[in-house]
Amino acid sequence: MGSLLVRVSYADGDEARSEQVIQSVKIAEQAAGVKPTGNFSSADERVTAYYRCYFTGKLELPESYDGLKLRQGSKNGCSLDPEKYDVFFYPIEAVASGHSPVTEALATAAPERIATVVPHEDFHSQIEALPDRIAEAAATLVGFVVGAAAIENNDAELFLKKANLINLYYEKLRKTYAAVRQHQLSKRIALQQKQSLFAALQTACATTQEPRSFGKCVSAPNNAGLAFDYTYTKFYPLLYRVFSACKQDAKCTVGAIVNAPKKRSEAAVESYFEEFIDSRTL
Repeated sequence: MGSLLVRVSYADGDEARSEQVIQSVKIAEQAAGVKPTGNFSSADERVTAYYRCYFTGKLELPESYDGLKLRQGSKNGCSLDPEKYDVFFYPIEAVASGHSPVTEALATAAPERIATVVPHEDFHSQIEALPDRIAEAAATLVGFVVGAAAIENNDAELFLKKANLINLYYEKLRKTYAAVRQHQLSKRIALQQKQSLFAALQTACATTQEPRSFGKCVSAPNNAGLAFDYTYTKFYPLLYRVFSACKQDAKCTVGAIVNAPKKRSEAAVESYFEEFIDSRTL
């Protein structure tokens, strides 16, 4: 994946190790056409992580994290009633701002995770004008592809398998909840189907290969976790096809994404990518 491979040797200590990985990733970003940012230029020992509590109703499934309710959490979790809400507690290692510090959570993460998070967050500064779900899928793909230039792995392909599973079960659960709203299904039966579908999703995930930089199944086995993940997975198969059309070249992939139409609808941007794929496969 990509044209640059920077081998990393690790020094003792999390801070030294994370610094080496970040430096290697920044070199790979430059080679791929990801613009430099001020992210991860220094550490902040005061920030362990960014604790967020996403939640939604038991029979509500938003289309993305934008539709989830949000409260600040703490290192101890969320002060929400799990009997009333579906809750996803997320201790985030980094939040893109252009000057994000290296948090303790990022510094102590596995090298593969660091090498994925850094380009993901850096690339967001170039794609702010894309629709959220396309931007998240694009940043996720670029995170894997550019990160693989620093620490070789095949997580871009493994995430495609996860994305297909998440998208499949999202659609099944969406139809279940729609049937309740249309009075075609009782809430009791819908909750039973919900439990069965999430159990089936967990079983399907268990058979897949273990990735090195992300969790291989839904972030939380409930509506909040599924809606959050769907933000990243909805358009990931499309973006992976762009990557394939670029013959898995990082610079070509980044260029195709950066040149997508700005401040347009999902449908318009999707059409652009389909045209790009067609132009490369004729």
